[in-house]
Amino acid sequence: MSAACIFSIPTRVPALPDRRPGSVFCVGLATRDTIMTVASIPTEPIKIYAQARRDVGGGPAATASVAIARLGGRPFFAGRIGDDPTGAALRGELADEKVDTAWLKSFEGYLSPGSVILVDANGERLIVAYSDPDLPADADWLMPDDLGGAVLCDLSWPQGALKSLAAARKQGIPAVLDADISRHDGTVVSAIVSAADHVVFSRPGLAQLTGVDDIGTGLKRAALPSHRLIGVTDGADGLYWLDDGTLRNVRAPAVEVVDTVGAGDAFHGALALALSRHWPLDRAIAFSNAVAALKCTRPGGRAGLPTAADVSRFDPSFTFP
Repeated sequence: MSAACIFSIPTRVPALPDRRPGSVFCVGLATRDTIMTVASIPTEPIKIYAQARRDVGGGPAATASVAIARLGGRPFFAGRIGDDPTGAALRGELADEKVDTAWLKSFEGYLSPGSVILVDANGERLIVAYSDPDLPADADWLMPDDLGGAVLCDLSWPQGALKSLAAARKQGIPAVLDADISRHDGTVVSAIVSAADHVVFSRPGLAQLTGVDDIGTGLKRAALPSHRLIGVTDGADGLYWLDDGTLRNVRAPAVEVVDTVGAGDAFHGALALALSRHWPLDRAIAFSNAVAALKCTRPGGRAGLPTAADVSRFDPSFTFP
């Protein structure tokens, strides 16, 4: 299988605006999601029929980049895809959403990531994901001159995440990690968690890394002095985080849930955007909770992401430059 790159990355890509508030460099997974609406998610191996089907772009960092664009920010996305129709569609969708894809690299002879998602009548989901295990993981080509106002990474591509998080620390900008469940070894995940300064787990992701289900215990096991925020999203309960060792919680706004797909991605994108704008942490958390809650009121992962105007109507306290 050839590892030749057919998408040529320039030797020097124009620098991002010098730490301009609203610019976020997102690194990680772009995937094609086939979303099936079902009455209930089966608990045994049977055949069921879907009531609806949608094919949309997904992936934690990629969807977060779209959320940032919808909210009025300027996102840049770095990741790896195959030279196939799925990859072409992913690139086109991101570009259509005003996401800069100069650092989205295509590899000849490999498959782009994809997943099948079941969404039940309560908006809960089951995800079956695929990533080509042979897709080249090297990140030597990832050399942006400037990362903008913040960095956001997921756990899908450790080499890219570690390189970008180290660069963010060197440039003195916030680095947000979306720490969901991962197929990578715990030592690898721990290294990425250590490299970020704003870490927000999903509850399953926290349990996978720490080996405990209790949120407070898990966060204390994962916390480091270098973390400016370490927390976990927990559905309608919103965000739990440690404040000088004390567990705090802010619940998400009450909404009628239609589809939870992409809610965590929306939260992380909103958080990175707010931090790039130098918002205080409490305000950034409240904003992220509102964005994630609004996403849950609409079907589809990316399709349901709210705009800045949507958030302002929902909560007039949030204003946008």
